Amino acid sequence: MSNSKFSRRGVLKTGMVASAGLALPQYLRADAHAGFTNAPGDSEVILGFNVPQTGPYADEGADELRAYELAVEHLNGGGDGGMLGTFSSKALDGTGILGREVKYVTGDTQTKSDAARASARSMIEKDGAIMITGGSSSGVAVAVQALCQEAGVIFMAGLTHSNDTTGKDKRANGFRHFFNSYMSGAALAPVLAANYGTDRKAYHLTADYNWGYTTEEAVKSSTEAMGWETVNAVKTPLTQTDFSSYIAPVLNSGADVLVLNHYGGNMVNSLTNAVQFGLREAQANGKNFEIVVPLYSRLMARGAGANVAGIFGSTNWHWSLQDAGSQAFTRSFGTKYGFPPSQAAHTTYVQTLLYADAVTRAGSFNPCAVAEALEDFEFDGLGNGPTLYRGADHQCFKDVLVVKGKENPENEFDLLEIVEVTPVEQVTYAPDHPQFAGGALGTCNPGA
Repeated sequence: MSNSKFSRRGVLKTGMVASAGLALPQYLRADAHAGFTNAPGDSEVILGFNVPQTGPYADEGADELRAYELAVEHLNGGGDGGMLGTFSSKALDGTGILGREVKYVTGDTQTKSDAARASARSMIEKDGAIMITGGSSSGVAVAVQALCQEAGVIFMAGLTHSNDTTGKDKRANGFRHFFNSYMSGAALAPVLAANYGTDRKAYHLTADYNWGYTTEEAVKSSTEAMGWETVNAVKTPLTQTDFSSYIAPVLNSGADVLVLNHYGGNMVNSLTNAVQFGLREAQANGKNFEIVVPLYSRLMARGAGANVAGIFGSTNWHWSLQDAGSQAFTRSFGTKYGFPPSQAAHTTYVQTLLYADAVTRAGSFNPCAVAEALEDFEFDGLGNGPTLYRGADHQCFKDVLVVKGKENPENEFDLLEIVEVTPVEQVTYAPDHPQFAGGALGTCNPGA
């Protein structure tokens, strides 16, 4: 259920609109601008922040919520303005969105698709949210994106890395700033080849849901193309906390690399178990045994501690980047909360600004006008360098970071070092690439 962060005064419920089986309230502006779900009143606009506040990805969810609150503060003219000052688009001026104060409601996805859909539905039906964003699970993202498509609101995906989100399960009302599994594989493979050679045997442990499947597929495809052999690939439950029974067979499998297609608390626990079983000191096939974590975050590195030292992975963004946008965001976030932001915080902050900017450039909250403003939009100054929101699939294309755990971190936040900034050209693919096959974007649904 959503937790209201605003007063309901000033929002006028004028009727119900049926949309694909959903009974949704419509909030009409004073100038009677109807025609889409939850059109805001003259004074405020409601956004829905749907994040994992419990479950294995709760750390990411907490940081996402911090970033959302910071974005709202900046949009409403508070604080130092953060990335509003570095964003290449100059449409936002700190007066809310189209002159309306930004308010928000929150919900707990619990890292469960059913709970996330229920939370998002409540935000739309009961709270009048015109845009839903958040999540740190691709299963959740796919489920909520489909709901938003049915309801006729924009979904600005949070942390979701599965190819499916902008692949077979893409939707016209959904947009993703975060990178994806294919991009991780394309960025990591050359670095792994340079450091570990092309004659390797890999054993995959994979979270048993769509993100795990596509990450395993992407990393297998990219590493096998450079000569690696995949010895085994084993699925593990998302709810698993002790991975000992999955780690034990690895050393006798003939593999000399363990790929952990795990995220959040799952990765912290599985890596810890792997170290406890001696994999970091082991040898196999005459080589030092290695571990790879395809998707990294500072929060995971903090949880795993010294176990991450020297382990390669990829990430969407890192607070140590020296571009003006990254520095502005890190400074704002650090001033407000006392520590640097994670990649989850970064992508959700950016998504909020991108939505507000698209509404402003379109001059309308109508989701179809917003979608048109986002499609094939090129921008800079938000921390990832020049970026394209591709119209064909609503996926952002930008440089990808390859990182590894620091051997001698200087403090509790200095845990990852950037070893390669992979240019966007290396991670770009055709919209009909086999790893993204199936499904159709469809057409925007305004809901009313």
